[in-house]
Amino acid sequence: MRLLVCVKRVPAPGARINLTEDAQAIDARHLSFTVSPHEECAVEEAIRLKEIHGGSVTVMTLGPAEAEEQLRYAVSVGADQAALLVTNGSDWDPQATAAALAARIAEAEAADGVFDLILVGNESADSGGYQVGVRVAHTLGRPIVGGIKGLAIEDGFVSARRETGSAVEVYRLPLPAMVAVKEGINLPRYPTLPGRLKAKKAEVASAPASANPGGLVMNRLLTPAEQKTTTTILGRGPEAAPAVVDLFEELGLL
Repeated sequence: MRLLVCVKRVPAPGARINLTEDAQAIDARHLSFTVSPHEECAVEEAIRLKEIHGGSVTVMTLGPAEAEEQLRYAVSVGADQAALLVTNGSDWDPQATAAALAARIAEAEAADGVFDLILVGNESADSGGYQVGVRVAHTLGRPIVGGIKGLAIEDGFVSARRETGSAVEVYRLPLPAMVAVKEGINLPRYPTLPGRLKAKKAEVASAPASANPGGLVMNRLLTPAEQKTTTTILGRGPEAAPAVVDLFEELGLL
């Protein structure tokens, strides 16, 4: 079974985001980067499927040369091959990103055979556009379902489970297919020492990314206003008891 996971290099969750002076890009000088969390779970799920059914896992990303770090991390936890579509570091909109990924996937399939299942994250942690996976699937002519929290493959079909507010939906897609998984579908493993050594020596297939400009044009980036909170100390020791009682009465708890 041939499995492919498309991932994205994003700023580490919780990092303070600063913009460049012209507000055209994120100032990355003091940022650390990681794989988008939904996609980290997609990598783990692909590796688990490989362990059950055999085959190989390829991980692919579009981004700057530094994104090789995220590909090597995927190799360190069990991916077999890595492919990088190199950009100049500027942001690509979903339309251009999907077009470049779909073109490269088609080339890889023409050379080595069809990927039975392509996994993507439900949405990226930075832009959260929910578009790239759907656009890639449409270009390749494959069924796709998103919001997935469970996967199983049997008899040429993939069963994909999606949770709703009060029920569980199960979709049965013929292979080859695509799925967009959500964080929580599994608990991603940590790399082992042998895995890190393997990743260090792994060959990352790099190629320049090319696609026509997308449909969106960025004017500038904005950062939301910081929210500040204050803490009031009601007292220390037994002398704080009256103030606590007054607060409870104010909140209607007494």
